[in-house]
Amino acid sequence: MTKIFLAPCLALLLICVNAAGAAAACREDRVELRGDWGSVRFRVALADTPAERAQGLMHVEEMPRLSGMLFVYERPQRVSFWMENTLIPLDMIFVGPDGVVRHVHENAIPLDRTGIPGGSNDIQYVLEVNGGVTADFGISAGTQLRHPAIDQTQAVWPCDE
Repeated sequence: MTKIFLAPCLALLLICVNAAGAAAACREDRVELRGDWGSVRFRVALADTPAERAQGLMHVEEMPRLSGMLFVYERPQRVSFWMENTLIPLDMIFVGPDGVVRHVHENAIPLDRTGIPGGSNDIQYVLEVNGGVTADFGISAGTQLRHPAIDQTQAVWPCDE
């Protein structure tokens, strides 16, 4: 009787572990990127309102290496950023509605007011990370990003994978 009971319990345990792993891969406070170079996960703050997007990472004096901010727009559009009141160099990763990186701007200069365009008119997400991190990992156009804010029916790398 123990063997008969043990097999269904093990199967249930494996289902629970797999479900927990899938849920852990997509959380509001994390983004994951993957490409030919491998994968990396960043802890992020969300900027999904106009006020949060306007504030961004201004006045932040330091940020842990694998942290950043994910800017979420309601729809794909042309975007441009600047470094007004931003004290640390940043890499900006511009992402389309499908979660594919369209453009990367490396090492934006602190306090610079020069506009930094996203490179296309279909940007819906922008991930800002510490300057130099994209080069360290090899993050470039074509890299895939996953996060629950991305419409999962359009995502090339959905959360349930």
